[in-house]
Amino acid sequence: MESKKTRGRQKISMSKIENKNDRNVAFSKRCSNLYKKASELVTLCDVDIGIILSSPAGKPFSFFHPTPEAVIDRFLNPNSQLNESTRQVANQARDKVNQLNNVMSESLEVIKDIETAQTLLQLANMKENGQRNWWESIDQLNADELTTFEAWLSTTTFNINSRLEKLENEASSSKNAPSTS
Repeated sequence: MESKKTRGRQKISMSKIENKNDRNVAFSKRCSNLYKKASELVTLCDVDIGIILSSPAGKPFSFFHPTPEAVIDRFLNPNSQLNESTRQVANQARDKVNQLNNVMSESLEVIKDIETAQTLLQLANMKENGQRNWWESIDQLNADELTTFEAWLSTTTFNINSRLEKLENEASSSKNAPSTS
């Protein structure tokens, strides 16, 4: 049995990452995941949320929904109602986010429909022309097609090896040639 080529998915120990570049990469990935989860929480549960982060380089990052003022007011006075202007701004922000989410969903549906139509069109063209793609399973080929495919592979392998030898010869001859500079 062959050994694994990668370490696969492993549990990451919860300790400070010592390598600065690795730490920055981990921050970037986890920060984007945190924003994604916060956005999902807002969408699914209709909550007000605020996140303030400082990167390892000291740069501030924040995520607020609907507005920083609404979240801070709610945090400082949990039982009080928002004032009218803050409530209007928060409602406008919610409406804008919902509108953009709807546009994005519709756009994704259109893209999916276009990709499906494109695939069907390609398949129809291939059937019409009697063509097969090189990546199709060899189990679908008959004996004559397999023989042709084998010959093509042999020729292609020979051409690749010839070209590689030619490039290696050119490289070695250019190294051995006297320099004119």
